[in-house]
Amino acid sequence: MTRPEIGVYLPQMGFTFPEILHRAHRCEELGIDSLWLYDHLYAPGAPDYPSLEAWTLATALLSRTERIEVGHMVLCNQFRHPAVLAKMAATLDQISAGRLQLGIGSGSIQDEHDRVGLEWGTFVQRSGRLGETLEILHQAFADERIDLAGKHFTIRDMPVKPGAARAPRPPIVVGGVGEKYTLPLVARYADVWNVPTYALGELDRKISVLRDICADVGRDPDDIVLSVEAVMALAPNDAALPSVRQLAEKRFGIPAFGLHEGGLIGTPPAIVDRLHELQEMGFGQIVLFTHDRGSDETLDLFASQVIDRL
Repeated sequence: MTRPEIGVYLPQMGFTFPEILHRAHRCEELGIDSLWLYDHLYAPGAPDYPSLEAWTLATALLSRTERIEVGHMVLCNQFRHPAVLAKMAATLDQISAGRLQLGIGSGSIQDEHDRVGLEWGTFVQRSGRLGETLEILHQAFADERIDLAGKHFTIRDMPVKPGAARAPRPPIVVGGVGEKYTLPLVARYADVWNVPTYALGELDRKISVLRDICADVGRDPDDIVLSVEAVMALAPNDAALPSVRQLAEKRFGIPAFGLHEGGLIGTPPAIVDRLHELQEMGFGQIVLFTHDRGSDETLDLFASQVIDRL
C-alpha cells in the first residue's frame, strides 16, 4: 500500500516569519511532504494577535524551499476575485516549479468580512460563488484562458499565460462536508477532498455520501484523493504522555478540533496504528496539527518514529 502524503498544518498566528521558515525547512529536511497555512485576515477570535497574510507567506515559503509543497486549509473564496486568483496560482506554481496545492473554501468567519466591508451573504450565495470560482480555475488551468458568464462573475476571454507548471494543474483541494452544497462541488471539481477536524466523528458516513454524489454526477470517486485534517498529540514515551495530552487539551480541546475523535493522542506506535487505520479507509493525504505547533523535537520524533514506519 502506498504511503499517504503527510502534511503539517501550521496556522500562522503568533509566528514570526523566521519561525515559520525554520519549521518549513525542518519539515523539508525530514521528508514531510507538505506544509499548510490558514487564510484569515487576522487570527480567528484574537484580532490583535500577529498573523501574517496567507498568500504572501506561501509565496515566501515556496521561494525559499526546494521540495516541500505548500497550500492553505483553505483559501477563503471571498477574499480574491477568481480570475485574479487563477493568475496568482499559475504564477506561484511557476515560481515553485509545481509545488502549490490550491485549497479553497466558501469562507468561514463573517466577522472578518464585516470589518472590511466584504459581502458575506448566505451559505447558498457563498457556495454559488465557490462553484463559479472552481469552474474558472478549471478553465484557467486547462485552456490558459477564462470565459464565463455566471451569476456571480463574468469574465470575457481572459488569457492566463503562462499556465501552471504542474500538469494538469495544481491539485484543487476543497474542504468541507456539507451534503447539500459542498460535497456536490467536491464531486464535480475537486482533485482532493479535505475532511475538516469538526467532522472526524463522521468519516465513514461522509465518504459514503460523497461516493453516492459522485455516482449521481458521473464522476469516478477514486479520482478524488481523500484528505483528512486532525490534531496529533505525539509523546516520546508513556511518561511524557500526560503532559502532552494536557497541552493538546489546552490548545485544541474545543469540540471543533475533534481531538478525541481523531484518535491521534499517544506514543509513536499508537499514532502509527491510527494512521494505518486512516490509510485503510482510503485517505491518501493526512494533514496534522501538532500539539506543540511544530517544535523541532516533535517534528524529529514524528519523522523518525512515525513516518518511517508507515
